[in-house]
Amino acid sequence: MREMPPVEDLGNGMWSVPVPIPGNPLGYTLVYVLESAQGPVLVDAGWEHEDSLRALTDGLAAAGTGIAEVRGVVVTHFHPDHSGLAGRVRDASGAWIAMHHADVDMVRHIRSLDPAAQSRLETGQLRAAGASAEEIAAYTELGPRLDPPALPDRPLSHGDLVDLPDRKLRVVWTPGHSPGHICLHLEDGDHLFTGDHVLPRITPHIGLYPFDDASGDPLGAFLDSLAQIHDDVGSAEALPAHEHRFTGIAARTAEIMDHHERKLDLLAALLGRNPATLWELAAALPWQRGWAHLPVHARRMAASETAAHLRTLERRGRALRRTAPGGVLEWTAPTARN
Repeated sequence: MREMPPVEDLGNGMWSVPVPIPGNPLGYTLVYVLESAQGPVLVDAGWEHEDSLRALTDGLAAAGTGIAEVRGVVVTHFHPDHSGLAGRVRDASGAWIAMHHADVDMVRHIRSLDPAAQSRLETGQLRAAGASAEEIAAYTELGPRLDPPALPDRPLSHGDLVDLPDRKLRVVWTPGHSPGHICLHLEDGDHLFTGDHVLPRITPHIGLYPFDDASGDPLGAFLDSLAQIHDDVGSAEALPAHEHRFTGIAARTAEIMDHHERKLDLLAALLGRNPATLWELAAALPWQRGWAHLPVHARRMAASETAAHLRTLERRGRALRRTAPGGVLEWTAPTARN
């Protein structure tokens, strides 16, 4: 578990409040408090947990305000360590909740799901990926999924200004980590709240769900978004949702793009004439803990990242996908079918 940093006055009417993520190696989400004459606006809200709510409440008090005074919460993306407490804040203050419209659609979809049907869908995807019967059985034994976040009431689009009186907080749409991930450019002072899009030391999860979804290219979108940040606001100070703030966004985005290009090359080199399943390809890639030590839920995430990289290779003409008899997905090198 990462050590929690202190609540910090960042100047220019900004505060950083670490909100814990219980039981998660990320440790905490950095919630940013932006002052305005009509009440503070939060960038992200943190995980839904009583300890997290207490940390957020104490942090707001240290910033000279309270949860009942919050004007609004703008959420960088729908994941629970960012959106979880937004509903609690709205209940306490009547605040609005804003999120990119693509992630609003994701929240609406999640809230409509039947848990049993979703579990069957996910185990079917594992079967199509080539997971073993033992791994699939272990996955079905996992506990129920988390409750979905509160439904936002203010959808946002690229270029919109957030309702922050007397200040300019502009939406920069950066899809990849989620379909509606956004960064937020505070133009007075040139600060960029990067959410999970650009972090100082780690890279965000970029996954394809379901593994055979042909409608999008999340890694391609992520790389395009990184290039946009590099070109448009690369000189801003970065205020990410995890780790610590930093400068040199342009250099960091270049590093992340290079990391993924090297992984794409590595994955392409694994493809040959003999078809390989998604599970086989994911197992052959290097992972921080090593594939053999990953529990099945982590293997599913690793497989989704591999699927996202394969989709980009497909779009670039460097991989071919087919569905084998029995419904198992397989990939080969492009020359393998010539």
